[in-house]
Amino acid sequence: MKRLILMVLLMLGMVFSGLAQQKQPTAEELAKKNIDELEKRLKLSPTQKSVIYNYAYNLAKEQLALYKKQQATGYNDEEMTKYYKLQNETNKSIKSILKPEQITEYDTIIEERLSGIDPNKKKKKAKKGEEEEKIVGIEGLRKNN
Repeated sequence: MKRLILMVLLMLGMVFSGLAQQKQPTAEELAKKNIDELEKRLKLSPTQKSVIYNYAYNLAKEQLALYKKQQATGYNDEEMTKYYKLQNETNKSIKSILKPEQITEYDTIIEERLSGIDPNKKKKKAKKGEEEEKIVGIEGLRKNN
């Protein structure tokens, strides 16, 4: 659980640091981006889309309010705990709307978000008989940049 919270905090930190350099999106923009990805990957019906959009919009409003509050007053464990509870409740509510086959894909999406995997980026597969070159040490880190 601690690891999950730490990963979510790291993700939020990266998102918020990126947002600080850019124009801060509105709750509507965040919810639309979220629902567009879910619609594409889960093949949502129009009813599912509108209900899930409402959940995503409410969560995005809380996320932005928390961000603004943290900028003004600093980090607060109680506020973060309250946000995580809301996030978990939102995920449960979304799952209650989805069909069983959609729930498994939704769980995959959540795992990808928590681990920082970008579904739009595909790994290059080595051709048959070729091994992927392994680079260790600092050179391996530099290659990813």
